[in-house]
Amino acid sequence: MTSLHKRFAGIMALGNFFEIYELFLSGVLATTLKRTFALTGLDLSLVLASAFIGAFLGAVAIGRLADRIGRRGAYMLTLTLYSAATLACVFAPNLWSLILFRFIAGIGLGGELPVTDSFLGDILPPAQRGRYAAWAFTAAYLAVPVVGFLGMTLVDGAPLGMAGWRWMFAIGSLGALLTFLARRGLPESPRWLDSVGRTAEADEVTARFERAAEAEAWKPPADPAPAIAVDSTVPLTTSSLFRKPLARRTLIMAVLWILAPVGYYGFSSLATLVLASKGATVTSSLTYLTFSFIGYPLGSYLSMLVMDRYERKWILGASLAGMGLCGLAYGNASTAVTIIASGFCFTMVANVMSNAGHIYQLEQFPTSVRTTATGWLYSLSRLSTAAAPFYLIPLLDSYGAGAVFTLVAAAMLLAALAVAFGVRTTGLSVETISDPGFPTAGAPASTRVPAKTP
Repeated sequence: MTSLHKRFAGIMALGNFFEIYELFLSGVLATTLKRTFALTGLDLSLVLASAFIGAFLGAVAIGRLADRIGRRGAYMLTLTLYSAATLACVFAPNLWSLILFRFIAGIGLGGELPVTDSFLGDILPPAQRGRYAAWAFTAAYLAVPVVGFLGMTLVDGAPLGMAGWRWMFAIGSLGALLTFLARRGLPESPRWLDSVGRTAEADEVTARFERAAEAEAWKPPADPAPAIAVDSTVPLTTSSLFRKPLARRTLIMAVLWILAPVGYYGFSSLATLVLASKGATVTSSLTYLTFSFIGYPLGSYLSMLVMDRYERKWILGASLAGMGLCGLAYGNASTAVTIIASGFCFTMVANVMSNAGHIYQLEQFPTSVRTTATGWLYSLSRLSTAAAPFYLIPLLDSYGAGAVFTLVAAAMLLAALAVAFGVRTTGLSVETISDPGFPTAGAPASTRVPAKTP
């Protein structure tokens, strides 16, 4: 693991920072936008869902595009769409223009995570892939408390005569522009280059990593281990995801990404509305929410400590169950202390789940369809998230927060059960995991491949 790996992981984290910023922005601004535009329940659901509907389309389209044109080109496209559309949100004159611009921004956001995950899976060494992918997400999730604190500072004001909620969109757009400039120095994925036959270019990028390792006192072994064969010499089609041996993995991950967002984004989108239903004011609910949001980066940091020490599917299953229990506590909390404590525990466990899910996802599929698979599966996540306000808000209005989080708990436990049937991945190369002969229950330790990376 060289400083070059860390640098590129840092650039991925920067891009994800502003994606996470945008995804959590709607929940923070929900009550403010409802008041500003005099929104009905359906109008508010459309505002909250618009970015996620766009993200559904972006994940499918850009995920497949990244396996055709490469990871780097897809990065630049996602950032361009996101930054331009988010800047347009600043000047949105009415509700429908805001929904349109949020939808377009969502297309860019939808492609961001699949491409980032695939790039990290392509370049990080097996023995430390979990830790440093979790590190990249940890840095990104610092955006969550930032959104909360900005909401507390700006939402009720109008600096320089512009409404605070418009400033929050402007900050997201400028951040995406900075990320665009930083990402110009990224190389293309050497595994992707090799998978499409551009072997000489793949070798150039790999040599760059080798020079970085040698500069940090690494010496090539006198008797090197046999090279790991590339996982697919012929590019696979999208239909291969629904045939053996990949169909089972596709199904398990589909169940995960349909159910997990019910809790993860259900909390972030409805948190201020849940607190309002308990009688909290806008200011006090944002205060409670900001302290709860501190759990996101802390949970992400916690995941770094365990991700390469234990089998990832069990970390994922345990954290899903933890979300269900903490959600029940949050839904039934009635005092400031219990609201903040249960919200903090929920967000902390949620980000252990999120990081474990992202890392487990990027390890499942061969290089030639890795981003396609990730995009399709994340698209289910976005669709699930877009649908959530349409049934969670009526449930909240009719039966209260306790009923909402009972539904969340049931969804989390079902997802945990599905993940238990997944393959083992911790410490294994992506080529070994994507081998058609790799056993479903996981390979014994003797078959594990020594850490090898570009």
